[in-house]
Amino acid sequence: MDKVLFKYYMDPTTWVYVSSLMTIGIYFKFRRFWSVRNFDLIGLILFAPGLLLVASHEERLGYLWLTAVAAAYLVRLLIDPVMVRRPLLEPNLSVDGLTFTGIALLVFLVGNVVTTQLTESDQVGAERMDKILAREITPDELHKEPQPIPGYPLFHVFATFSNTALVPDAQAVPLPRRALVRAVATRGSVILGHLGIVIGIVLIGYRHFDNLHSGMAVAALYLLLPYTSQMTSRVDHVVPAAMLVWAVEAYRRPAVAGLFLGLACGLICYPLFLLPLWCGFYWQRGLGRFMAGVVVALLFLALTLIYVSSDAASFLGYVRTMFGGKAWTVPTSAGFWIHHEPIYRIPVVVAFVSGCLALALWPPQKNLGTLLSCSAAIMLGVTFWYDPGTGVYHMAWFVPLLLLTVFRPNLEDRIALVAVKPSRYLQRRAAAQSG
Repeated sequence: MDKVLFKYYMDPTTWVYVSSLMTIGIYFKFRRFWSVRNFDLIGLILFAPGLLLVASHEERLGYLWLTAVAAAYLVRLLIDPVMVRRPLLEPNLSVDGLTFTGIALLVFLVGNVVTTQLTESDQVGAERMDKILAREITPDELHKEPQPIPGYPLFHVFATFSNTALVPDAQAVPLPRRALVRAVATRGSVILGHLGIVIGIVLIGYRHFDNLHSGMAVAALYLLLPYTSQMTSRVDHVVPAAMLVWAVEAYRRPAVAGLFLGLACGLICYPLFLLPLWCGFYWQRGLGRFMAGVVVALLFLALTLIYVSSDAASFLGYVRTMFGGKAWTVPTSAGFWIHHEPIYRIPVVVAFVSGCLALALWPPQKNLGTLLSCSAAIMLGVTFWYDPGTGVYHMAWFVPLLLLTVFRPNLEDRIALVAVKPSRYLQRRAAAQSG
């Protein structure tokens, strides 16, 4: 990048100003100033100061700011199902302009991933991977730093290998060929994750919103957000987010949607809280196929842990880790709760779990719009009590779904009974009865 653009560097603060002005210029509806869309855009922009405060080591104020904005958006997402009127508010830029803008932003994002130098922390990640593959590390040791969060053990060691690859002013060190290969694989996973999110969003707009313009608008806005530029290399952010986006894209095929959601549940465990909502959506049709997809994905991830397990106890420990068995014992080094009394997390967790269970029943008639907004609300709600070191910093888990909720049309007719085809068994049974 330095050879193409000599001494190119975009300061995070500068990018916040530039992206905020571009967001207003492209998406703000000046002729309908008091529209909900405008308030949503302002809310997205308000996430940026909190991110900058955290990046500048003003963590107490930064996480408090992020939590306040997230709380406002949580209320917004929960009331979204009752917002029946969804006027079409297209961006101020054409589809061609949005396509060019999105491709340009994606090129710079990929360049940001590819051109970063490896540091000594990458060597630490490679060594931890070697120990796991050699069965020289126990499941309990995975919860020590720098293990970020509960979930699929191999994924998070893999993520550790790239999470610190963008440390500013870090001294580059020569690494073995094996470490370089893993770095390429990790960065490739990050790039594919971002591509998966962007392509999935565009397809949702084209196939489910019946509006390619809206899909391109959401994809471009995702790439434009300051969060996306700051957390470019975080594979543990972007890969689960891609799985959630593609689960929504495949909602008409319950088995495929279940596979994607099951992979997301296995990788970071927290999407497990989405299951009551999605089961409520597929209750009238497709529930069996959806749950079969989830179970197959989880079983696949669990069985792969046999390869790195030294005995049955070690295997069970890894499986318990994958399903969040150590979620409360992960050491906290940063985030909202390190500055506040952790005991208050208990009522937050109780309220969160109760809300997830309630969404299985409310609203009684769930459609694609409900699935989007309530899924975003649940993944946003996780950040209020989950705190292994980043608090509401894992915005990628809910931001794509939130953006799709902001730009979605009225989707009251997209219910499982209409959108999902009956299983082959039911089709043959109906054909036999009619014959």
